[in-house]
Formats: sequence, structure tokens, C-alpha cells
Amino acid sequence: MTRPDRPIRLYRHPLSGHSHRAELFLSLLQLPFERVDVDIFKGEQKRPGFLALNLFAQVPVIEDGDATIADSNAILTYLALRYDAGGRWLPRDPLQAAQVQRWLSIAAGPLHNGPAAARVNQLFRDTRDARCGVIAGQLFERIETHLAERAYLVGDGPTIADVALYSYTSHAPEGGVPLAPYPRLRAWLQRIEALPGFVGMQRHPDAAVLA
Repeated sequence: MTRPDRPIRLYRHPLSGHSHRAELFLSLLQLPFERVDVDIFKGEQKRPGFLALNLFAQVPVIEDGDATIADSNAILTYLALRYDAGGRWLPRDPLQAAQVQRWLSIAAGPLHNGPAAARVNQLFRDTRDARCGVIAGQLFERIETHLAERAYLVGDGPTIADVALYSYTSHAPEGGVPLAPYPRLRAWLQRIEALPGFVGMQRHPDAAVLA
């Protein structure tokens, strides 16, 4: 496996599921990296130094040598193409690559608007959209059906599709979205957590009360 010349720098917030996607994949690939925490509650992502990395003022961002990549799904794609020559995490087969891309779109759409938004609403008392719990339930029902005859979202092994969906799915109870009705989904989470190099996402200090 190709290795970076020096540790990759990951700009993140520990409670961000988007940040955890990048951190999880860096760890699964066993790549050296260093964390740089960005306090988004103090607006550090809007300061000139960070805006030079990402004009959209969002974490995560990685710096890999001369390359700067923002957006969690873009980071997953970059790391897979750069450091996974065998194509395990991002299949080179056109059909499977398209299927992975479909799940990345789901991560940016229903997952973001459902479980992720419900978590923000619950943990940070933001009530912008009361529909997010319904969206989360519909998404999890569809994933439960999809996993009826497969262990992972695409193909026979884990891909960046699984990485992209894991973080906010596993922390859905923090947003008041239960996982108990979805045994296949919970078994899928356990398979991800059993992978060598897995690292969990930090829980919000109030999560035990709210879950």
C-alpha cells in the first residue's frame, strides 16, 4: 500500500459525523495522521486561516502534502484512490463504483437530512426541521431491506459506502431515532466495528440521557 511521506493532517470536530467518516477511514487504511480540532461552536471554521482551506467553512478538511481536500465524501474518494491500489474500498468495476456513488449521495441526502439532522435537533436544541425523524425511519427501513441478502452495502466486503453511512447511523439514538427495530442494520454496524483499525465516534456528553 502507498504511504504518505508525512502524516496527513485532519481538521475536524470530535462530535461531527462528517469528520468521523474521514478519521475512521484514515484509521481503517492504517495511514499516519494528526488531528487538528476546529471549534465550530466558537466559529473557528469561519476564520481566515480555515477559510483558506475550505471556503464553505465546514469540517472535515485534510492536508496530504500539497493536496488539500474538503468535504467528507470527497476525502473518502481521494483516500481510496490514492492509498488503496487494490480497489477494495472503491471498486474499479463500473457497476460497483456507481453503486458506491449512489450510497455517497444517500449519505449527503437522506442520511444528512434524517439521522444527522435529528441528532443536531436533539443535542443542540435546533428545531429547524421536525421531519428529520420521519426521514431517518424511512431510510433505515430501506437499508434494513437492502441488507436482507448481503453483509455490506456494495459487493462482498466493506467499501467507502459503508464508511460514509456508519457514523450518523450508529449515533442515530442521540437524535431520538431508535435502532432496535432494525436487526440487520445493527448487525451491519457491528461488522463495521469489528474491522481492524476501527475507531468509534465521540459521544455527546448528554447522549446517555437523550438516547
